[in-house]
Amino acid sequence: MPVQFPLRLVGRHMLAPTVGHYQFLRDDGQPLDFQPGQFIQIHFSYADGTVTKRSYSLATIHDHALGPGEAVDIAVSFVPGGAATALFEGLDIGGQLQASGPYGRFCLNPGDRNGRYLLIATGTGVTPYRSMLPLLATAMAERGAEVVLLQGARSPSELLYSADFEAFAQQHPNFRYVPCLSRELPAEPHPDVRHGYVQQFLAEFSPDPATDIAYLCGNPDMVDACVEALKGMGLGNPQLRREKYVSST
Repeated sequence: MPVQFPLRLVGRHMLAPTVGHYQFLRDDGQPLDFQPGQFIQIHFSYADGTVTKRSYSLATIHDHALGPGEAVDIAVSFVPGGAATALFEGLDIGGQLQASGPYGRFCLNPGDRNGRYLLIATGTGVTPYRSMLPLLATAMAERGAEVVLLQGARSPSELLYSADFEAFAQQHPNFRYVPCLSRELPAEPHPDVRHGYVQQFLAEFSPDPATDIAYLCGNPDMVDACVEALKGMGLGNPQLRREKYVSST
């Protein structure tokens, strides 16, 4: 049984029409430190008393060891009629939730010596990459690594944390930000905006098993399609690191 701890809500705003950004403090005087790419689980009960939980990747831009009193961020998708949605929508500033973690191994490996990272995401699957930005900056500065982030969404309003990624790309020439929009393009798209799904544009970046490690996070169908495409280009399991986000009610 995982050890649970209280989280207190200290801030929130909408990232997209159906996605909220929530900021929490661990409310027992302990730090909630984590490795970029990890997630926490929120524990709660259905109306009939059945105990359940949901997993949320930590979106905090993580550039130091977090101490007591430092907040962490998650992105929450709202599903109409969903129990978790009702939980978060009904949570006021100062309200508490029970959590456990952090968990997961969807992290950058300090032993990696690859020349390039291909980061692929849809929906809230992009949150781990936001937390990884300081580590990616270090990899680019210390060993000349290149990074390509392909972020899939239906419209510009659903590109979560796009301002963070755009600013990071402007500051780091080795970081390329490629929004892939399936339905609606921005009024003035920059040259790296693509019209379609992320899996349609993988070949454009010539994935190479000799130089590349691919991270995939988001919709299970997208993750499966991209993994199959990348395997067809020669990448094997050592170069493929994946997380699937299942929308649950």
